[in-house]
Amino acid sequence: MCYMRLNDPLIKAFEFEDVIYPINLSFNRVLDVFDVINDDVLNNFEKARVAVQILLDRDDIDYPLYIDLWLYIKSNFIDSNEEEGELLDLQGNPMPRPKHDEAQPKLIDLKKDAEFIYASFLQAYSINLFTCFDSLTWIEFKSLLNALPDNTIMQRIIEIRQWKPRKGESPEYQANMQKLKAKYRLDREEEEYG
Repeated sequence: MCYMRLNDPLIKAFEFEDVIYPINLSFNRVLDVFDVINDDVLNNFEKARVAVQILLDRDDIDYPLYIDLWLYIKSNFIDSNEEEGELLDLQGNPMPRPKHDEAQPKLIDLKKDAEFIYASFLQAYSINLFTCFDSLTWIEFKSLLNALPDNTIMQRIIEIRQWKPRKGESPEYQANMQKLKAKYRLDREEEEYG
């Protein structure tokens, strides 16, 4: 399972079936892999093959090995450790854990919230994500995303998405929050993001 340990170096290679494979787990490549996984045109083998090619930077792997390699990479380097409290959906988005058997709505989408994530990284860490391609790893990216300060736009949007009316709030405040919830909801049509 993929979780950060400060006493382990970042993964740059791994051994699988007695072969050492260099791997590039930069956040941009992992996000590219999520795009491939969500592609409706590719079949599962093609998705695994392209995902492995993106992360290993090679296309000379024997046919049946692609699936096994993809499953190994996904479970060991991309998926989060459930014991650490974070789960990812197939697109790599953090999924909130249900509380008291009550499913919570999705609070963040790495694709639809990209501009807010970018702005929040710039605001909080002075990190321009576009200059970090192939250097900021997926595990570093997730750690920074999960630790965004409350004063960033992404955290404010999460707060808006979680908001529920409470006693004592003025009707004007509630109306404004309802308007903001509608503006930032994740289930809007795709063309609204253009």
